[in-house]
Amino acid sequence: MTQVDDNTQPLKGKHLTYGEIQQIEAYKKVDFSNRKIARLLGRSPQTINNAIKAGTVTQKRQQKQNGKVYTYYDEVYLADAHYKAYINNRANCGRRPKWVETDKFIDWADQKMLKDKCSLDVVVQKAKDRFPESIVPSTSTLYNWIDSGIMRTKNIDLLEKVGRKPRTTKGESRRNVKVLGTSIEERPESVDNRQEFGHWEIDTVVGNIYADEPVLLTLVERKTRFEKIFKIEGQRAVDVDRTLKAFIQKLNGLEGQIFKSVTSDNGSEFANLSQLTTETDVYFCHPYASYERGTSENQHKIIRRFLPKHQSLKEVKDSQVRRIQQWMNDYPRRILDYKTPHQAFVHELSKLDLQIAA
Repeated sequence: MTQVDDNTQPLKGKHLTYGEIQQIEAYKKVDFSNRKIARLLGRSPQTINNAIKAGTVTQKRQQKQNGKVYTYYDEVYLADAHYKAYINNRANCGRRPKWVETDKFIDWADQKMLKDKCSLDVVVQKAKDRFPESIVPSTSTLYNWIDSGIMRTKNIDLLEKVGRKPRTTKGESRRNVKVLGTSIEERPESVDNRQEFGHWEIDTVVGNIYADEPVLLTLVERKTRFEKIFKIEGQRAVDVDRTLKAFIQKLNGLEGQIFKSVTSDNGSEFANLSQLTTETDVYFCHPYASYERGTSENQHKIIRRFLPKHQSLKEVKDSQVRRIQQWMNDYPRRILDYKTPHQAFVHELSKLDLQIAA
């Protein structure tokens, strides 16, 4: 049965299929009008007009008659020509990826991450002063580029990323573990929220786990993230006490303003902290709760960029420790609005009107 009245609504927003393109070619060969083809295919007339325009080619033919050659040119719609044009247009549609036009940025960013050991966030911020904003990606985009293999930097080069592990504990303290002094639960809110200057965290960084191995003693100011690193003879209370006494002496009696409190774990090397000075409050974390000293833990990740785990610290010179300390204190931090810890520390000292060499 032949359908006379076609009340089918024309398709909208759908590309012509290859089958429909072939039908158009067949209909044109029998000289159907564009509107009739549109009606037969259930398409809008403009869609058919555009299709025929895209697929129409000029064919040349020659005819020899009475010793002369006559040349004729015909406009013909070919389904294959239309489909080829369609595929080519699809390949070139859409926005080009930003990384296609950012070779200079990518080379520079690889250098910053691989050689200078900058984090991705710091790379992006520094790039905004060096490159046009239009070619600088966001931090998450830069992570995606690394995951996609676009850059020389790999995930294995991002020590903090590969070192992340989901926390499996629920935060409960283990029983029968000695707490050396005042619990962190009694630490004032002004220390917890980092709004007040002069509150520190203390910890040690270990290389090889041998009794005669030196360790690094770290002190970090919670508000400014300013870091002090000392190489000490061993992980013993006497070594920690000697180093801290020398540090406090350099404060010239102003520890009540600069060294107001210090937070520690319950390691035996910190057993005498509460006895070192009456000007400094000492708080101890819950056992097995390193996340309560989050600033120290994050700072240690940076130190590990230079001194990997299980590397002996015997051959590490004091000058190298000072260079690591300087690098950390001159490294911009997002949490500080991209100021460096050194700048933030000096700013806090200026509020106290103190002239103390950092």
